[in-house]
Amino acid sequence: MAITLTSLTQLSDHGFDDIIDVRAPAEFAEDHLPGAISLPVLDDEERARVGTIYKQVSPFTARKVGAALVAKNAASHLQGPLADKAGGWRPLVYCWRGGQRSGSFAIILGQVGWRVETLIGGYKTWRGLVVREVYDTPVRAPVVVLDGNTGSAKTEILNLLPQFGVQVIDLEGLARHRGSLFGAVGAQPSQKAFEGALAMALARLDPTRPVVVEAESSKIGNCRVPSELWKAMVAAPRVAIAAPRPARAEYLARAYADLTADPERLLQTVGLLQPLHPREVIEGWQAMAGAGEFAALADGLMERHYDPRYGKHRERMAVPMAEIAADRLLPEDLSGIAERVARAVKRQAG
Repeated sequence: MAITLTSLTQLSDHGFDDIIDVRAPAEFAEDHLPGAISLPVLDDEERARVGTIYKQVSPFTARKVGAALVAKNAASHLQGPLADKAGGWRPLVYCWRGGQRSGSFAIILGQVGWRVETLIGGYKTWRGLVVREVYDTPVRAPVVVLDGNTGSAKTEILNLLPQFGVQVIDLEGLARHRGSLFGAVGAQPSQKAFEGALAMALARLDPTRPVVVEAESSKIGNCRVPSELWKAMVAAPRVAIAAPRPARAEYLARAYADLTADPERLLQTVGLLQPLHPREVIEGWQAMAGAGEFAALADGLMERHYDPRYGKHRERMAVPMAEIAADRLLPEDLSGIAERVARAVKRQAG
């Protein structure tokens, strides 16, 4: 049996036990349906080989070779990751578009006795729904931007807001990047995977309540914020956390412990600022990093680099802004700040 998806949220309504992506590993790595597991019926090399045979020899020969490879790989999956599935197991299987790979695998699973279904249009259908959500559909809830200079604990406070009845989208979490030169936290998702996760978050929004996003540039690391959300962010009212620079410096020294624990990476990252600041300034920052003076380094970076840029950007923003003063940003302070931000958000959105 094949299903048709007409909305992003519809997928969860079907209640499948597993969603299986049978495309090649490289296709899966770039993007896949939420929660899908990778059980390729052709690996990357096999897919390329079958494609070459299709073009250079004949479609018939390619299908014959492909069928043998699919059968071999299906047997491996049946004896491996699927060996413990019970008789009532109900999976959804999909491939790229045409259904040849998913259909072949589904036939085998169906013959076992499992209640397997396929997705009409495969991944391409899903991707079309994602594109429609992030590029063609206005954000369905009123957007409020959480602002504040570098080190204002915006991301932590953002993620505390749901406790106070405010819905949020954590763009940095979705992009796996903290949104600055120093913000890398490992491999980022592909642009398509970022858009897919964002589309799901947007589709789940309650349009009767405001949604808060953190102030960002149009790119978070390598991930671009799609046009509809970016337009909404530019026009949105803002709630800004106003904390003194020493408090922000102490916060950054704690929040970026992963970076300060890697002195070589920290020195290299500071060095990337050389085109923007005099050599003696860069050398001073690097000396602080080498000496473990991380709060002093954060303070210097904010004074000379980040705060002036935030100020210039904010001067261009002709939108309503509420300010939440915070003298300290210690862990025990953040919940109370979040509660005050939540109240301000509701006033701004109202």
